[in-house]
Amino acid sequence: MFDYSLWGFTIVPVLIILSVLAFTATRYKRCPSNKILVVYGKTGGNSTAKCVHGGGTFIIPLIQDYAVLSLAPMTTEIDLKGALSKRNIRVSVPSTFTFGVSTDPKIMLNAAERLLGLAKNDIINQANDIILGQLRLVIATLSIEEINQDREKFLELINLNVNMELNKIGLEVINVNVRDITDESGYINAIGKKAAAEAINKAKIEVAQQEKFGAVGEAEANKEKEVQVAQQIAQKNIGRAEAEKEQRIQTANLDATAVAGEAAANKEREVQIAQQQSMMKIGTTTADTEQRIKTAELLAQAVEGENKAKANIAEYNAELAVKQAAALKLGEVAKANAERDVLIAQKEQEEARIKKEELARQEVEKLKIQVEADAEAERKRRIALGEADAIKAKYFAEAEGVKAVLEAKAEGYEKLVKLSPDKPELATSFLMIEKINEIVASQVEAIKNLKIDKITVWDGGSADGNGATANFLKGLIKSLPAMHDLAAQAGVELPQYLGKVEDSVGKAEDHAGEIKKEPKIIKGK
Repeated sequence: MFDYSLWGFTIVPVLIILSVLAFTATRYKRCPSNKILVVYGKTGGNSTAKCVHGGGTFIIPLIQDYAVLSLAPMTTEIDLKGALSKRNIRVSVPSTFTFGVSTDPKIMLNAAERLLGLAKNDIINQANDIILGQLRLVIATLSIEEINQDREKFLELINLNVNMELNKIGLEVINVNVRDITDESGYINAIGKKAAAEAINKAKIEVAQQEKFGAVGEAEANKEKEVQVAQQIAQKNIGRAEAEKEQRIQTANLDATAVAGEAAANKEREVQIAQQQSMMKIGTTTADTEQRIKTAELLAQAVEGENKAKANIAEYNAELAVKQAAALKLGEVAKANAERDVLIAQKEQEEARIKKEELARQEVEKLKIQVEADAEAERKRRIALGEADAIKAKYFAEAEGVKAVLEAKAEGYEKLVKLSPDKPELATSFLMIEKINEIVASQVEAIKNLKIDKITVWDGGSADGNGATANFLKGLIKSLPAMHDLAAQAGVELPQYLGKVEDSVGKAEDHAGEIKKEPKIIKGK
């Protein structure tokens, strides 16, 4: 019979073990290769989080929890415009940056601290600001030539600077694609045109050099061909002449042998006859003479043949020298033409370079003059504004002063009129009195510039007892308008305490009466 109590004791531990295993399995988290598992909470040590890339880790209930960061690449378009380069030339560098969360342990911790829980667009926006700033910084340290020509160095600096800043928030650059580099002033286009012109000039020089080498090689080949042909023709003619000479010599030798044989036979026969007859001696002498003449003729023919052969050889040598000289001449002419073309190309290249440098210098001078002119115009404008403000303030101050003076005078004149209401003309009289100094000054100004070196007066006296000098002074004083007359013309009656002109004239007459009746010279200016 089955014991159910034993079954109970057996099944309970099994269930407990299974429950523990199930719970443990649910708390053990595995991390895929394209993500980072971030365990936060009580992680032990000074670290704020524990990052796991690949594998798995156990999450302690209650005191730990986890989240994941994606390692998927993120892309941002950087449309950088007007960035200032090293030589103050503004450039536009549109580019595409691909980046993602780094798998380096230290940088992963930065990502866990700063990016955990952020949406993808938020991460891209943060990276976009960092990349834009660092890209401007890199461009500011490089010239246009370094940016345009040494792209490898440019990208290396971008990776270095951008990575350094992105690592601070847990990101790293995967790829940088600079789509284009342009500038507002057209300097890059000018550099491209310069490089194209230099390449074209270099190609022209190389073509001219190759044409020169070709012409020289062709001339040398033609010269060698003509020399070899001339040598072969000369060898053929020499061989022919030698064959003809040998033929003639052999013929002459055979003829001489035949004649000698015949002469010997005749000589023997004639000797035998001479022994019989005395006249055989004459025949022998004649035969000997003919033999010598024939031998001389044959030798002369042989020498003539040799001389003709030598003449032909000399003629062929002369023709060969002429052809060699002509070939050398053609080669030297071709070489000179090629060198001339090279010099012309170098001259044109140098002229183009000088013209380009001069144009660049003129452009720089023009910009410099324009900047200086703008600065000078701005300075003059500011000075003019300052002077205008000063003049305006001066006139306002003068107007305020004149206004205060006029108000004070008006108040004084008003009090004077109130003190003498039965004589309102007193105000006008006082106004005229204030202007008397100006009137007198005008009278003096009218005659002060008269230049009188000297005045000579011959005073002989007169019947009325007044001398000529007294009459002269009296007339001079009377010629000046009297103060009272001037005031009367203005409609103002001056007070009597100002005196009269007659007193001055009388004093002048009295003073003139004291002048001696003798001639006297009065100098003045």
